[in-house]
Amino acid sequence: MNPQHLREAMFWTAIGEGNDGLVQCDLCPHYCSLRDGQTGFCKVRKNIGGRLYSLNYGVVSSIAIDPIEKKPLYRFNPGTDILSIGSVGCNFACKFCQNYTISKEFELHPEVNVNRYERVDPETIIELTKREGLNQIAFTYNEPTVFYELVYETAKLAKKAGIKVVLVTNGFINEGPLVQLMPYIDAMNIDVKTYDDRLYDQVIHGSLDPVLHSLKLAVRHGIHVEVTCLIVPKLFEDKILSERLFKRIYETAGDVVVHLSRYFPRYHYDEPATDISYMIDLQEAARKYFTHVFLGNV
Repeated sequence: MNPQHLREAMFWTAIGEGNDGLVQCDLCPHYCSLRDGQTGFCKVRKNIGGRLYSLNYGVVSSIAIDPIEKKPLYRFNPGTDILSIGSVGCNFACKFCQNYTISKEFELHPEVNVNRYERVDPETIIELTKREGLNQIAFTYNEPTVFYELVYETAKLAKKAGIKVVLVTNGFINEGPLVQLMPYIDAMNIDVKTYDDRLYDQVIHGSLDPVLHSLKLAVRHGIHVEVTCLIVPKLFEDKILSERLFKRIYETAGDVVVHLSRYFPRYHYDEPATDISYMIDLQEAARKYFTHVFLGNV
């Protein structure tokens, strides 16, 4: 690991007694407890000598200019382009991950040399945004939570420069880090993966309540929020439970924009692509609560 990619992480606690160097990562609800040399669930935060470090600071796997609708955000600056940036790592383990080549980079290739990726700093991102004639940045492709330090530092500079910042996120982040970031965030698309904790745990290795809490906090802080549900077979196959989830999202966040996205086989999940007629049924169910319900990938 090249030292230039190491940045001491934010949000961790030394919990070891004596000289064992045990630390707890406080960034997300996994609360990984790590001994010296161990990495967290995300594979990109590591205990080195009794301190927690980000392994992917400034490591950028993808930079592109996208229509903002691709995030997807349909009711936030529609018709505009946005600079999209992604790194490596994730704090979920979705068996159907659509971007597993970057979200699982350190898991699939433990020997990975992150130097093969472009490295940028916050100032460079701001300069690139301006040079391309854009005024908005999206942290996307992989989970922004796990490259929090770069997101946070860039977002603060963006606010000073009058550049808007978007997060495309799974919402699985603790309240403290999220609240600290929120003054610099203008819009979020939050993925809600399924309707109960049992499935969240079995298929994703997460839980629903923290995601809904993030959704509530974002709306409460005046951030523009849209919600995406990837309609994965066996995760959204119960229409009654799906409708209960829509109701719960409405009770949590109000009349947000909802995207129902079609699943296609990917990574370790080989169920057939989502039936479009079923997606239309779910769209009608969601419209009982939300004014804007869009179908994606159809």
